[in-house]
Amino acid sequence: MTQHDSQARTALVVVAHHRTDSLTAHTARRAAARLEAAGYRIDLLDLHAEGFDPRMNMSDQPDWGNREKTYSDEAHAHMQRILDADVVVAVFPVYWQSVPAILKGWIDRVWNYGFAYGRSKPRLAGKRMLWLGLAGATADDPIVEGMQTVLETNLSEGIAYYCGFSHSTVALLTDAEDRPQRVDAEGNLLIGEAVAGAEREAQYADLDRRAREFVEGFVAEELVAA
Repeated sequence: MTQHDSQARTALVVVAHHRTDSLTAHTARRAAARLEAAGYRIDLLDLHAEGFDPRMNMSDQPDWGNREKTYSDEAHAHMQRILDADVVVAVFPVYWQSVPAILKGWIDRVWNYGFAYGRSKPRLAGKRMLWLGLAGATADDPIVEGMQTVLETNLSEGIAYYCGFSHSTVALLTDAEDRPQRVDAEGNLLIGEAVAGAEREAQYADLDRRAREFVEGFVAEELVAA
């Protein structure tokens, strides 16, 4: 390891999608590349590819009377990866205005009592978090404002800040579907024709641009904070 490598900050990039050819996985790879270009060492955690089981079990069930409980080897391995990271970036599709079950289960089992919370001096204090959520809704859909609020309340306030993170950003990437989707004033879901060809390329190029801007803005804030 070179002197530069030993001083590099680490970014844990967490991917929560079952397909490696998905737009979510593509966005995660692009985000990792931008972070690496900014000088971060990348730890890429593909929850599905690594076979992570999101279901709670007896070994990882919190013991409210013992914050020193020894959790499963799998949970401890993931805990160490979080401890080793300066920033955590989660990339996921938005399901029901929330995160997919595998990402929620990772938080349930790994961000556990005595590790991520339950101490007067949080072990994760000072770390920074970026949540990159891909949503099928169009940017002009009235539901987007509420979706952003729900995600920020749940992910930033309810999880990241509760666990001692110094900063948490929820970046919502709308227009992530081939077919535009929006809810009309009567509550009906309107699904448009699938985009194709040059229009589709332009749509995804714009999503790439927005994702890059979110990552670069997050990196810039990290540099200022440092």
